[in-house]
Amino acid sequence: MSRLLDTNVNIPLLFVASVISDIDMLIPGLEHRGPTHSLIVISMIFLPIFIVYGRKEGKKAIPYFTALIQHPILGDYLMGRTQLLWPLTVHWYRAGIKMTGLTGIIIEWSLFLLSMTAMLKGRDVLTLLEHHPSNLLLSVPVFTVLLPTLLRFPISVPLELMIPHITFLTIFTLSILIDVRHML
Repeated sequence: MSRLLDTNVNIPLLFVASVISDIDMLIPGLEHRGPTHSLIVISMIFLPIFIVYGRKEGKKAIPYFTALIQHPILGDYLMGRTQLLWPLTVHWYRAGIKMTGLTGIIIEWSLFLLSMTAMLKGRDVLTLLEHHPSNLLLSVPVFTVLLPTLLRFPISVPLELMIPHITFLTIFTLSILIDVRHML
């Protein structure tokens, strides 16, 4: 991604940004896919970053901002429901696509293939398999998204989507283990 975006991107931090909206599952009294999934809240959090760093340096924050907003839009709006415009409205928005339906599976596979192509073309997969302390950040998506999905019985992910889940889980786990091995 760094090569493709012509900026130095921390790939593990990018993956953390893509799932951080789900922090709401750890906050008592906060409904899942509510305020932490709001495009307004996410923009308000990033606005100071863009202002402080200006146009030239602010460009470095764009991949992380994009990772943050893709979660509520691509994941939760398309195949769930989300409060995209909280606090302006508490209305729940949804496209109504079922993850288990053909359209949902095609979207998931398309996004998986697109992300893997970008990671392979930018050599990010190889970078993840090298020692770097930030690779330990990948434990966040592993323990919050991927692992619970695979440990749930019955499995909530359609069988057709197991390959993308297992692929990311394998890459992330290997990356974490490489860093842990270097710490020992």
